[in-house]
Amino acid sequence: MHATRIANPSDPAAPGSPGAPADPAGGPSLLDPAGLASCSLCPRRCGADRVAGERGACGADGALKIARAALHLWEEPPISGETGSGTVFFSGCPLKCVYCQNHEISTGGFGIEVPPGRLVEIMLELEAQGAANINLVTATHFAHLLPAAVADARRRGLTVPIVYNTSGYERVAAVRELGDIVDVWLTDFKYADAALGRRLSNVPDYPSRARRALAQMAAEVDRRGGVAFDDDGMMRRGIIVRHLVLPGHADDSCRVLDVIWETAGDVPVSVMNQYTPNAAVRAAGGDLARAVTDEEYERVLDHADALGFTTMYWQEGGAVDESFTPAFDTAGVLSPASGPIERRG
Repeated sequence: MHATRIANPSDPAAPGSPGAPADPAGGPSLLDPAGLASCSLCPRRCGADRVAGERGACGADGALKIARAALHLWEEPPISGETGSGTVFFSGCPLKCVYCQNHEISTGGFGIEVPPGRLVEIMLELEAQGAANINLVTATHFAHLLPAAVADARRRGLTVPIVYNTSGYERVAAVRELGDIVDVWLTDFKYADAALGRRLSNVPDYPSRARRALAQMAAEVDRRGGVAFDDDGMMRRGIIVRHLVLPGHADDSCRVLDVIWETAGDVPVSVMNQYTPNAAVRAAGGDLARAVTDEEYERVLDHADALGFTTMYWQEGGAVDESFTPAFDTAGVLSPASGPIERRG
């Protein structure tokens, strides 16, 4: 990842989001573990009885399942720093992206079932290894476990920030309830076009959900005092919005940047060109079977510059490679990993 700075606009768009009403405040806690008897943790609200062992749309039942827990050196600079981000990869995912690079764990069921107490131990082990933060990757469908797990880890000495690494497809109520637990929101914003979200990620309402969730993330950061960095430039509190440019869809990528600007103002954005076609999309052919062209990527970067984003992370050419797919091998799940997470290569 690389960063650039451009002129700061004098009147950035204020956080906030028009559109359909957000999830209502008040009422029973969305993160109450008892709610798993009719699961509504993610916007799908599939109603699966995960307590009884039924699997939700995310693929998860009542058991916590983790695929990998180790230091990760290739996140954005204020997340990984020099020591690495303490990533915890959860199994399952509410989305069903046809191009998913992590399909082994998102839809393939790969991982190990562990008790919730093991998650607490993993957090403490990662900090002991030098992790700059605890990076919870796709924890949406296990969000009911986070309040107790993070509180227990804090009581036992955890001091580093909690990073919530999400697809962006979140309920506003869940973001609100996680507001005092999550320090850094590392969120995707995948599509501006709902039809594209239906076709590529199999959800009907991605843009509206992601927009409202992002607005709530911004509100939670503001409520807690705003963005904060330590003396080494590591983010202690704030938001980074990621967007993966897809081949053939630069127009939508530019619209995504418009929506981010309108919703959360001048937040750091991470514009990625690491799209790697998996076997399924290669077989299907079309734009998704190829890499993002330099022209497509530069067009999106230029649009971010034109909008006025003052902090932008980008990736130089040659990003399309299987080495960008982590080697999921359950390291760190049952005992501490021996070193940084490895890329496949």
